[in-house]
Amino acid sequence: MTHKELIYVKTVADEKSISAAARKLFMAQPSLSQSIQRIEESLGTPLFNRTTNGLTLTFAGERYYHMASQILKMYEDFELEISNINNLRTGRIHVGITNHLGTLTLVHILPEYKKMCPYIELHIHEQNTATLEQMLLKGELDFVIMHAPKENIQPQIRYEILTRDPFVIALSPDHKLVKKAVPQPDSPFPVLDLACLKEEPFIMLRKEQRIRQITDAVLAKAGITRPNISLTLCNYETATLLAARGMGVTLVPVQYSRIVSFNYRPCLLGIEEKYEAYWDMCIASLHNGFLSKADQLFIRLVKDYCLQI
Repeated sequence: MTHKELIYVKTVADEKSISAAARKLFMAQPSLSQSIQRIEESLGTPLFNRTTNGLTLTFAGERYYHMASQILKMYEDFELEISNINNLRTGRIHVGITNHLGTLTLVHILPEYKKMCPYIELHIHEQNTATLEQMLLKGELDFVIMHAPKENIQPQIRYEILTRDPFVIALSPDHKLVKKAVPQPDSPFPVLDLACLKEEPFIMLRKEQRIRQITDAVLAKAGITRPNISLTLCNYETATLLAARGMGVTLVPVQYSRIVSFNYRPCLLGIEEKYEAYWDMCIASLHNGFLSKADQLFIRLVKDYCLQI
């Protein structure tokens, strides 16, 4: 049964006449009559009694009419629901974001989004990048706000780059290497050659965290493939504080270095451009994946925020 067939039978039953139904449906009477005949033949039973007073429903016709009315009402309700979704009057979105990016961005985006779309149900999933990528691949998320990988890029995921954030070296203000850093006109921080860190103890994050992955890639470019790791932990703030206390050195993104007022201020040193010490904030979504209007509006607000920072 097609949508048209349901409408044909229901309209003929309502009008009790092929000719009247054909006029209402804006179609030729012979065409409608043939369609009704084909439906009856496919079912193997007549739906209408042909009488001198017009058409009346057989018992099978009554059952068909009842079923057609229910299905057409469901279809009408579904069309209305889709219309509401498309006009942002209802809906639900699942957004993935890393914890620290959430601290940086959501406070600027969510109030504006809820003002524009008060009836959209929001689900924010805060996890590390590896978990978020897997959730996206499983279809559990619509899109993810994260930092793009430099290596091991998932082929099923599209990474739309939004903004770039450089990494800096965090260490104690009393560290001997601070004096080796050279001021450069195009850098807000004195720049230190990464090769100077070869013998230094490193405070690292865990391997599944994007900061660690970027750090490993940057150090490898400087020939430090087996850094002296003295401590591994999960929190970049703790790592930076410990670096400030002289327990080692760590690499941290500039944006992240600014979101917390540290009790112990680290010294921040720039890194030469040749090492490509940066990460790119991005919107990650599936290739060929569907993004609703509610998703697209949220993404637009994220992009607007990135233009301001």
